[in-house]
Formats: sequence, structure tokens, C-alpha cells
Amino acid sequence: MQSIFFITGTDTGVGKTVLTALLARHLRRRGIAVAALKPVASGGRDDARALRGALENSLTLDEINPWHFRTPLAPLLAARRERRQVRRAGVLAHVRTMQKRFGVVLVEGAGGLLSPLGEDFNSRDLIAALHPATIIVGPNRIGVVNHVWLTLEALPRAAAARTRVVLMSPRRPDPATGTNAGLLAEFFDAEKILEMPWLGGRWRTDRALADSRVQRTLQALIEG
Repeated sequence: MQSIFFITGTDTGVGKTVLTALLARHLRRRGIAVAALKPVASGGRDDARALRGALENSLTLDEINPWHFRTPLAPLLAARRERRQVRRAGVLAHVRTMQKRFGVVLVEGAGGLLSPLGEDFNSRDLIAALHPATIIVGPNRIGVVNHVWLTLEALPRAAAARTRVVLMSPRRPDPATGTNAGLLAEFFDAEKILEMPWLGGRWRTDRALADSRVQRTLQALIEG
């Protein structure tokens, strides 16, 4: 199994934390020592708290999320407002430290792939340095095909070849929800395109993991 997974998204608020938390819980159930990190966050620490809950408090909030800022802006701007800086070297060092402690490390980015995380880097730069299995998360609604394609094109070539795409089903499907996966498969490997059913509030509980569709999606991601 790949030792590092990087979960990025087509945008902010598309389901990265939901998927990361479910993956963490799924791996723990299989007896795998897993860390789930959101190294950089702005606008609060709710995502980090969700990851901590999925890990059953096996990591502290500061281990999961060492760099956090109050203002809901791109982390680079939020950090500047507090006269602070985040450097790529520091984030990479933290991830690699966790890699020595755990069999699998899940790293969740902030915002989309190219959203600035610090003064000199974004999620693409972290992916280029860590060589992880990359997962792109997007909402399964109209417009996602363009957003996924742009994200794939922006990834380093080697990373794009190892990438999986997860389409998160919305509460209210639109006409594109049932066709997005098929259209994506016209230019990207169909076996690497996965769909997650609508979860509502269930993802915060073990009820989501009792859904066979959720289990199949999570297993396909870690075996990919």
C-alpha cells in the first residue's frame, strides 16, 4: 500500500475532509496505523477536529494541524494578516516526521490544488516533493468535468498518472450528476474514477462505513 496519500480538490468545500476522515476511519478498522493531517488551515479548525475524531483522538490537534489562521482566506493571505509565515520546508518536515511514526499518512490540502498555502508553495509543490498517491475530490454536479481536467493538467505528470478522482454525490443531483463519470472516462482511466454516494451527516459516524458503496470506494482508493 502507498504510504502517503494527498487529498486535493477542485475547489474549497468540495468534500476533501469528508473523504479524508472516512479513509482514516476505514484504515484504522483494518488495523493500519494511520495519521490524517491538514497541515495548513484558515478560517477555523473544524476540519482538523473532524480528522481528530476520525482518528479517535490518537493525534493532538496541533499534530494534525500545526499551521492555522483565523481569517477565512487563502492560507497565504490569512497568515499575512497575523504577520506569520508558512514555509514549504516546514510542512514537508512535519509530514515526513509523521511518516516515520505511521504506516500510512493522509495529507489534506487547503482549497484547490493551486491555492497558495504559504509564501513559496501550494499543494502541487507538496505533491511534487512527497510523491504520494494523489486523490482529486470534486462535487458530482455540472462543471466538475472542467474542474477535474484543469486539476489533472496542473499536476506534475508523474503524479497525474497515479491519481484517482472521487466525485462526491450532492444532496440534490442535477442533470450532469449521472453523466460526469462517463464523460471523464473519455479522457481519463475509467477505473480511476470513483463515485461517493450522498452521505449527509452520516460521514461523522460509523453508519457511513456500513454502506457497501462507501466501503468499495474507500478500498479502491487504498488499493489503487
